[in-house]
Amino acid sequence: MAFGGIVGVIALVCAIWVIYDVVAKNKKMNSTHKLIWIICAVLFSIITAIVYYFIGRKK
Repeated sequence: MAFGGIVGVIALVCAIWVIYDVVAKNKKMNSTHKLIWIICAVLFSIITAIVYYFIGRKK
């Protein structure tokens, strides 16, 4: 039971981080791409955070 709670908190933090980074720090990103990242962050938060870290973030 505690393991599921920890994973849930991690998933929530990952989703919030991706959404914040997409909206606040990627001003030049296309609105369609932003929407896709946000939807993916809500649905697949931990996986999206990993992929976004390596692919989506501006350097």
